[in-house]
Amino acid sequence: MTHSRILHVAARPLHGVLLALPLAMGCFRLAREASPLRQYVLGGLAPESGSAMRGGLAVAFRRIDIASYLVVPSVLVRRGTNEIAVSEYHRWGEDVGEAINRVVAGNLTGRPPVRTADIAPWATRTRHDYLVQLHIARFEGVTDSTTAPSATEGPVHVKATWDIIRPSDGLILIRGSSDDRSGTWRIGDYATLVSSLDTALLQLARDIGGCLARFRNDSTPPATCTTVTTAKHTERTSTR
Repeated sequence: MTHSRILHVAARPLHGVLLALPLAMGCFRLAREASPLRQYVLGGLAPESGSAMRGGLAVAFRRIDIASYLVVPSVLVRRGTNEIAVSEYHRWGEDVGEAINRVVAGNLTGRPPVRTADIAPWATRTRHDYLVQLHIARFEGVTDSTTAPSATEGPVHVKATWDIIRPSDGLILIRGSSDDRSGTWRIGDYATLVSSLDTALLQLARDIGGCLARFRNDSTPPATCTTVTTAKHTERTSTR
């Protein structure tokens, strides 16, 4: 009897271990199936300190002004008008505002009429022909699962305003804007989204450079330079 009791008592902990084992295995399996964290950086080249182009402008980008909802680690997607989707598994590997400034300046460097483009902070005694202040209002992929639930592609929206400033006294010479919705991305494929955002920043640099080129040889610069780019057409307007 005593021997039987000992076996019975000893078997109870083993029974609990056998029950817990499948649960532990289940948790382990779920952890392995979780989506891996993916981090992204914007492309483009860092602006160089010098360029082979002679006679071009030297410009500098002030610290960027970016909409507060964009200052998050996640790559953002807008659903409809008011909803912002935040993914825990698709994040920026760098400060997105600093990255935008770097890429736009890099795209502008060496592109006529710009010889060099610095980004803040720059050396104290560096001389520039103009300063540029970027204001980013939209920088995201777009999808609308309500009106187009079966859509596999969505637009990419980059909307910015920018000021061209005279360094000597801080006077704003031009206030321009760029609204680019020409890019697309495969919904759920964040690598294509980041690539399309990169392309939109190249267009933004072209807009700024094009405006600088228009008033460089004119004593009266245009008051505004506005560019709207869609998948079908591009509209450029300016007023004096």
